[in-house]
Amino acid sequence: MNAFPPPYTAVDDVVDALRTRGCAVLSPTSLSVICGLDLEALEAWRPGWDDLPPDAYLKDGGRYRRRRHSCFVQAGHRLTQVPHRAHWQSEDYNALHGGMHRWFDPMEPALLETPAWSTLVTGLGDVFSQVRDAGGDWHVEAHQFRIDTTDGIGRPTPEGAHRDGVDFVAVLLVGRSGIKGGETRVFEAEGPAGQRFTLTEPWAALLLDDHRVIHESTPIQPVDKAGHRDTLVLTYRAGAFQGED
Repeated sequence: MNAFPPPYTAVDDVVDALRTRGCAVLSPTSLSVICGLDLEALEAWRPGWDDLPPDAYLKDGGRYRRRRHSCFVQAGHRLTQVPHRAHWQSEDYNALHGGMHRWFDPMEPALLETPAWSTLVTGLGDVFSQVRDAGGDWHVEAHQFRIDTTDGIGRPTPEGAHRDGVDFVAVLLVGRSGIKGGETRVFEAEGPAGQRFTLTEPWAALLLDDHRVIHESTPIQPVDKAGHRDTLVLTYRAGAFQGED
């Protein structure tokens, strides 16, 4: 597989990178250090990506995406799951699927009740609070994704290069198997600069200031018969979930 290696950010430089460039890329070890996590605890989650329900909302008619979705509020170091709710985005941020109340199956308690879950989510939230004061609680949406090659090609971002309509985004690679492609591309929202790289290590993480940059991932194709790419995407928005304000 031809791939551009990720430009990993040193732990001590993560906050500054987000402030100045709107983007930081964490190695698995750096993610562990920043959040105070044992990577073995994250590895124990991986089987949960094997039974994700199909995404029934794909407007391109594809069958290549499976997902679960749950929502939380982070107040200080406390994380609380909120009643299950629809995922909603404005058409300003998602021209393909915006304006729809999309009800996905919730994430499984077997994952969410592990101590590592709140440690991960609040640890990243603490990083984002150092970058920009939220002025209140973080409203966090969590998405488990599997993009596979059922249709011969899988599209991690069928909406194209986009912002998510939040304050910060974390994209964690859970794993990839039997595929090529899936290159990450990050661009200044209002400028010419950009970078491209391919996340290949499980639990490497891309952190984004959604006000500053747009992002996308290129389609995946099977190397042989079939393959997939699994990710965990966390979005952080101050004050309210999208559609509530």
